Amino acid sequence: MRITSSAFSDGQTIPAKYTCDGSDVIPPLDFDDIPPRAVTLTLIMDDPDAPMGTWDHWVIWNMPPQQRHVAEGKEPQGVVGRNSWKKNAWGGPCPPDREHRYYFKVYALDRQLDIPPNSTKSDLERAMEGHILEQAQLMGRYDRKRN
Repeated sequence: MRITSSAFSDGQTIPAKYTCDGSDVIPPLDFDDIPPRAVTLTLIMDDPDAPMGTWDHWVIWNMPPQQRHVAEGKEPQGVVGRNSWKKNAWGGPCPPDREHRYYFKVYALDRQLDIPPNSTKSDLERAMEGHILEQAQLMGRYDRKRN
């Protein structure tokens, strides 16, 4: 399984357009080699370099396994959970201090998840336990001082 973006390569800089310094839109994402047994997909974007601990920018579950592309600026089909800003929405990179790493993680699951829409990443991770068929990640970097 793979996750890629036409906006940036793994380990490279995320363009400012997708951050709080730009339009703060969702970057385009592509999913490949999804396991045939997948019933649903889950997507998490987080920042482990945040000063207060990992910051959750985007949490989505129950995406259809046929979802092979997330169009720029468009939320994919699925349930959008609560991010660290306490919003059920995308929140782009906005590091307060230095370059941070941002991980886009996609999971193929063997079942739909029955959790409330205001669930957090922690709630989602508990619900996924024992149901992950495969996973993949894409990491991008962003530093407000360089952009």
